[in-house]
Formats: sequence, structure tokens, C-alpha cells
Amino acid sequence: MYIGIDVGTSTVKAAAFDAEGRELKVAARPVRLGMRGGTVEQDMDEVFGAVVAVLEEVSGEAVELAGLTGQGDGVWLLDRDGRPVRSAVSWMDGRAAELVDRWLADGTFETVFRRTGSAMFPGCPGPLLAWLDSHDPKSLDAATAAVYCKDMVFQRLTGAPRATTDVSDASMPFLDPRTRAYDNRVVELLGLTHRRGLLAPVSDPVATGEARGEGLPAGTRLSNGPYDLAACALGSGVTAPGDGLLIVGTCLASLVATTDLDLTGEPAGLYISTDRPGHWLRAMPAMVGTAALDWVLSTTRIAHDEVDALLADTPPGANGVHVLPYFAPSGERAPFVEPRLRAELTGVSLESTPADLVRATCEGIGYAARHCLEAAGLTGSLAVCGGGTRSPAWMRLLADVLGRPLRVMEGEVGARGAVLAAAERYGVALDTGAWTRSTAVVEPNPGRAAYYAKGYDDHLARLDAARARARG
Repeated sequence: MYIGIDVGTSTVKAAAFDAEGRELKVAARPVRLGMRGGTVEQDMDEVFGAVVAVLEEVSGEAVELAGLTGQGDGVWLLDRDGRPVRSAVSWMDGRAAELVDRWLADGTFETVFRRTGSAMFPGCPGPLLAWLDSHDPKSLDAATAAVYCKDMVFQRLTGAPRATTDVSDASMPFLDPRTRAYDNRVVELLGLTHRRGLLAPVSDPVATGEARGEGLPAGTRLSNGPYDLAACALGSGVTAPGDGLLIVGTCLASLVATTDLDLTGEPAGLYISTDRPGHWLRAMPAMVGTAALDWVLSTTRIAHDEVDALLADTPPGANGVHVLPYFAPSGERAPFVEPRLRAELTGVSLESTPADLVRATCEGIGYAARHCLEAAGLTGSLAVCGGGTRSPAWMRLLADVLGRPLRVMEGEVGARGAVLAAAERYGVALDTGAWTRSTAVVEPNPGRAAYYAKGYDDHLARLDAARARARG
């Protein structure tokens, strides 16, 4: 048995696989997000308790090894014993938007991107640490490490004497992708030199340890990383330059494998360092994916299992209803950074139906994905994974909007990638072709693809106008 643990933003999952990559069992637990006035926080003890609970459901006596992945960014402050200093600040948090605005205006933002390939956004560690340094210095004083979600879980599962992270999580915003080490000039530019000691040491390759017996059998071999975006790329077999992955989850993440580190152009997204030096994932992780549809469904009191029928009940173009799906409190970060951007719903009349609202939202998310994938440099095949893949109608719509075939990866792809990373780290031979085999290929309809190509141009025009309004 091989176990992958994926500590997501709203759901914690563990999946058990056999040696051929077949899922044996999956367990999931929801975790709460505390949202108030643009702040988004999570209770670390609740998150860890959910990890232990799902592991107890799927673990057996003969666990060969386990791999860990989880949500990225945010700030998870730990003391010297690996215990929480305060609630974790989520990557969805918007409190540092004014700092990002200031750095955009004075050139700091662009300078950081040119050095690291990371376009900062309010919920990434740089702005959040700077905000905490000004508004909650006592928490930073009490902490010995500012880590990422999976790093906290790894330390508590293994009892490691100190917190560490890996190159994938460290990629935003302090890591130099060429040296794979922290860029102290970036730390200085963000006013954090006196907090430099909080940055967790980077384990390259990823850290390993043995489980202490919580959730996993004592002595189980466990590896820490990569974080969820890179783990999903591994689990989808996206490693050849030019191939891409679209993750239709809470975050709408577009990734393209590359060996070309290009720090020119409009600063946006990031370069995620991988376990292979000289290989990166050009990532355009838009802030909101399925979360946008979830909001529409909850607001209209429509159940998730009604989505496919509703998509069939209204034509392409949603009878004139349009959605710009930028629902995050911290604005947007890919393929551009606009902290003040908000969602827009237009073209609604008394004749508009719930089906129109649902289709317009799904189309808007598709247009945002196309924008991100083009900016990331997609030239090869495209895999798709995440909760959105459970809707066949949405997958057909996405293939049409993107105008290309989709290689659908169902199941727990992040957990699968975590296992493959652990196997590589421990020298355990697994058939990666079998582990990353797609479950279906969805082809676009030529007529609808042509229609959506024009719709995409309209989307970009609406977006330009919305960005201008956001800037005041």
C-alpha cells in the first residue's frame, strides 16, 4: 500500500494506492476557513486533526511509504516545538493588498519578479510577513519558523527537530530559481532582513522521515513535498517541456512544464522549481476556480449535482449573461496581478434563468483558464484534474472554450503525485506510465470552439475595462 496525503484549502484527503497506481480507498475531511473583512485564516490544530483522521481511515498494516502535499503560500507560524503560534494565514487572505499596491507603484514588485520569477500577490509569504511585522510583531517574535501547510504537517507527523520546506513551496517569493536558494536581496527589498531567520531551510531534495504513529503506522517512511500544484503535475505525467495541466479546483491553476527560465514580459504567476534542476513549471494559478461556481450555486440554492442538467438547458453564450470570475477578496494574481479586481455579472434580465448564471460562470472560468494557459506558454498536450472533472458537461464546455483536447485525470491526482515523489526520493521503482494514465480524452466541438474563440476576445475586452475600473 502506498498513501498520498493532500492537505487542501477546504478539504483534507488521503488516498491509498496499490503498486499499479489503482486507488484502493480515499478518505476526506472538510476544514474551515475563517473569513472576515478580507482576512482568511485556518486553525492549524484542526487541519492536523483532519490529517490524522483521514490517515486512520485509509492506513493499513503494510504501508510501503507515504507522500505528503498540500496547499501553498500563506503563512504558517510555528514555535521551536512545531506548535502553532497563531492561526495560519491563508493564501486567500487579502489584508496585505495595500502593500502589494505600494510595491507595484514603486517598482519593488517588478524587481522581485525579475530576480525570482515570482509575481507577488497579497496571500503569498512576502507581503503577509511584512504585514504581520507591522501589525502583529509579537507573533513573529514568538515564532521560530514561517512555513507552509505541508511543512507543519510533516514536522508533527515525524517529530522532526526543526521545520523545513522544499524548493516548490519556497518558489514564492524568496527563492532564486537558478541557485535554488533564498535571494537575500529580495528579503531586504521587502523589509524583512531582521526576520530572515524565520524562513525555513530548503531541503533539496525533499525531506524524509519516519511517522511517529499518529494516523500512519509508526516507522512508515514519509516524504515532504512537493506542494499541491507541482504534485498534481507529477500525478498527471506533465513533465515534458510544453505539456500543460489545468487544475479545476478551489484555485484555478494552469501549469506548463519548461526548461526555459524567462523573467521578461509582464510579471505574473511564478516559476515553480521542481526536483530536477533546470526544469520548472511555469505556473499561472488564478485565485478562484470552483470556488466561483460554489458561490453562485450557494447563492441560487442550486445543488452541485444539478450542474450538468443546467449546462444542457441553456446555449453557448448563456443568453447574453457574462461573468468575470474574479471572486477572491485579494483580487487576481494570474496571468496578471490586480489586487482590487472583483467579479462582475452582466447581461442579466428578468428573463435570465439559473441555468444562464451557471453556464456564464463556467464559461467565465474557462476564459480565465485560456488566458492563463496562453500566458504560461502551452504548446503540447493538456491534462485536466480537480473537482471540476466530476462534471462531464463542464469538461465538454472547457474543451470547447479552450479549443483543444483535454486529457482528463480523475481521482486524487495530488495524492498520486505525492506518492510518485516519495517513491523517487526513496528509490522505489513504480510504473509512472500506469500511475499517470488518463481516464478519458474530451475533444472540442469545432463549431462551438469557433464560437468561443470570439467569446474569448470579448472576455478580454471586458477584463481590460474591469482592470481599469479596479485601478480607479
